[in-house]
Amino acid sequence: MDLQKQDLQTQGAPAGSEFRASDAERDRIAEILHDALAEGRLTADEHAERVDGVLRAKTVGELDVFIRDLPAAHRQGRAPSPAPYRPTAGAIPMDPDDNVVAVFSGAVRKGRWRAGRRIHAYAIFGSVEIDLSEALFDHQQVVIKSFAVFGSVDIRVPENVSLRGMGGGVLGSFEVDTLDSDDPEAPVVYVDGWAVLGSVEARPRRGKFVADILDRVQRKVDKSLRKHLDH
Repeated sequence: MDLQKQDLQTQGAPAGSEFRASDAERDRIAEILHDALAEGRLTADEHAERVDGVLRAKTVGELDVFIRDLPAAHRQGRAPSPAPYRPTAGAIPMDPDDNVVAVFSGAVRKGRWRAGRRIHAYAIFGSVEIDLSEALFDHQQVVIKSFAVFGSVDIRVPENVSLRGMGGGVLGSFEVDTLDSDDPEAPVVYVDGWAVLGSVEARPRRGKFVADILDRVQRKVDKSLRKHLDH
């Protein structure tokens, strides 16, 4: 592939291009390529060839080659630092703000609802669905403690938050799709707990974006403006 054969050193490779690439960085490049295909900037064959190269790339510099001729690469720049894999010490209370319980039944939290800092989900011979795709986030860090015993806990988040998994399974399935937001102000959802002969699953809901990030930024602007006027 011609793009792969370009000499990074002769073109002035940026600092850090020799670092090993992470899965999150590969996903970012693949997303840019997908958008370029949808915009008609790449043909289907070009897109397939570049995606194959992304999967085989080992360094950040090798990844950048595949999007160097695309405008989105210059708009987005480097991927931001990923959210931490554990909540900030003392940021999350020990007691839950909300309990979602399903015992031989089903329980659902969805729609336009306000997410607390800690949510406990219990599915015992039942199913729990927690959908945050339209939720209001008052806090940047949210922990969902999930316990599935012969049951299931299904969690959905909007695409522009960060998602982390901290739990495990005992003869069960505990699956969390790690997600990194491009916005450093975005909420981080931590899914913790256990799946015992049951399942806990958390992943983004495609096409859903939390709008409260913009609300929070606007509140900061309004607060700064009021402080300026008071002076």
